[in-house]
Amino acid sequence: MVSEPFLYQFNALAGGLFLLATFGMVATRQVRGCIRFYILQSVFLGVSAFVLGIHPVSWDLLGVAAINIINKAFIIPWLLRRTIPEEVHTRREISQVLNIPASLLVALVIAIGAYFLTLPWVSLAGGSAAGVNIPIGLAALLLGAFTLTVRREAVPQLLGLIAMENGAFFTSIAIAPELHLFVELIVAFDVLIAVFVIGVLTRAIHEHIGTTEVGSLAVLREEPRP
Repeated sequence: MVSEPFLYQFNALAGGLFLLATFGMVATRQVRGCIRFYILQSVFLGVSAFVLGIHPVSWDLLGVAAINIINKAFIIPWLLRRTIPEEVHTRREISQVLNIPASLLVALVIAIGAYFLTLPWVSLAGGSAAGVNIPIGLAALLLGAFTLTVRREAVPQLLGLIAMENGAFFTSIAIAPELHLFVELIVAFDVLIAVFVIGVLTRAIHEHIGTTEVGSLAVLREEPRP
């Protein structure tokens, strides 16, 4: 039997790597790198759910871990790779409001703020997994929202949105572990639809106007009919 302190430390390690992957999404300059960090973030979310599902045994959390890794670490990246243009995926630098150093500085402030904001819950959690997952999950959720705000292109904004969902799940698996298998199935299906739609639209928009910047879409007008 694996000891509970070891599982707690392993979950804390997964949480730390989960947060580092979220910072990686903020720091990367290419869509491909952003997708890779999203894969890592999703894997560490699955690892945390697996660890929390071992002791005491929770088949819901073990199912969440399996679904999360299969869907977010394999299916979603494959779907994005198949639907978005090659130029967007491999060569294009992400257009954003702030440069990378400024973005990382703001991200650090957000992560520290999330920790202090959750201090009352961390104190109540004591040495349980919630004391690790609540501040890290909230920080990831806020960093996903920050990424969604500063990025100007459709695919990075989509990744910021689903990274927010990862942050919310990272927190909630430690608070209500028995409620997640059905919810994860629903969310996985919805996220797959959203990724497919955004990927197809991104390809179509890129082919017609040569850019995927969301701001550029505001100036589009339907051509007058002759």
